[in-house]
Amino acid sequence: MTRFPLMALVLSAAASSPGAAAAEQRVLTLDEALRAARAHHPQLAAARAETEAKTAKVNVARAPLLPQVTGSASYQRATRHAMVTAVPTSGSMPITTAGTASSNLYSVGLGVSQLLYDFGQTTGKWNAAKATLQSQEQAERNLAVEVAFNVRAAFHAAAAAAALVKVAVDNLANQELHLRQIQGFVEAGTRPEIDLAQARTDRANAQVQLINAQVGFDSAKAALNQAIGVEGTTEFDVADPGAVAVEGEGEEIDTLMGAALRARPDLQSLQRQIEAQEFVTSGLRGGYAPTLSANAGLTESGPALDDLNWGFRAMLSLNWQLFGGGVTDAQVREARASLAVLRAQYDLQRQQMRLELEQARLGVRAAKASVDAAREAAVNARVRLTLAEGRYQAGVGNVIELGDAQVAFASAAAQEVQARFNLATARAKLLLALGRP
Repeated sequence: MTRFPLMALVLSAAASSPGAAAAEQRVLTLDEALRAARAHHPQLAAARAETEAKTAKVNVARAPLLPQVTGSASYQRATRHAMVTAVPTSGSMPITTAGTASSNLYSVGLGVSQLLYDFGQTTGKWNAAKATLQSQEQAERNLAVEVAFNVRAAFHAAAAAAALVKVAVDNLANQELHLRQIQGFVEAGTRPEIDLAQARTDRANAQVQLINAQVGFDSAKAALNQAIGVEGTTEFDVADPGAVAVEGEGEEIDTLMGAALRARPDLQSLQRQIEAQEFVTSGLRGGYAPTLSANAGLTESGPALDDLNWGFRAMLSLNWQLFGGGVTDAQVREARASLAVLRAQYDLQRQQMRLELEQARLGVRAAKASVDAAREAAVNARVRLTLAEGRYQAGVGNVIELGDAQVAFASAAAQEVQARFNLATARAKLLLALGRP
């Protein structure tokens, strides 16, 4: 009887692989998934719309600083009741009678007003709106970073599930070979019937593992579609993303903190919110002071359109609310309290960022060590299986020893896949903690 060469197992598995049978399926790469998410994810679309809304609010806040031009036109028809007194020429008594009189009034005008100075009330609102817009732009960037992390995590999970399908296919192919070999031994009378029953059980278990692995792969692809933000079929394969190191993953925490402080959009968004609240507070304090404005207008009015008389007016006004029931004091106190809240949130977010960086950095280090250990375990499991196959061929081993070696080989292969997936996920978390999309 022939031995169980490992290369024959691999070739047999490749021939029976669902991936080989579905070679026409589209293969999705990680870069393609990230581009699709940036283009189609509903959350990013909503964030872009919110940024556009904040841009419009900046223009709204700036409008009072620009000249305000108003045009007007009116027509008025007035009828009034009047007592008319007539004096006869003969010197008799005057005669008073009641009557009505009607008149028309046409008027057109053009008015211009300009705010001259209000001690920063309006400019404070404008500057606050601009800082709020910058905060929203950073929030949009932060959402893009989070979406990219979700896509990476889902893609690596799908790639790991695909690798586990390959492991299950290899395991089933190996069990099929074992079954054929053992059936030959039993028919030749060199092995008992119980060995054949055990081999058939092992093959059935391998079939169940393959079914579960394929279901897991399909579920992972469905989760990947959701992470990308699309509705579509799962009839596609995922490319192996490979092991791509993150720049600076071996640096100390203080170095990573410096890089994250410069790049993290969530922190920058909070900084812009603090600036916006500072402008709001400053503008509200301007409510203690007067407002200076200028107005000018040109009008034409008269009883008929061909009989209009023009007029011009100009006015400089100073308005000062001397007492408003304490509303300005209350608004300033509220704004200062809100500013204190934002500053505390920034400190808390910075501390959280340091924790995330530390955990991600240590996670990458531990995952690297796990990959090396899992790879060594897989190599040793292959050697053990080869030795067990040889011992069974020589008649000095039993089917239990062979089955245990096969289970250990499949488990070690799955463990190596999981270790590589853990490393990829740890690197994705480090990218997220660093604020990199």
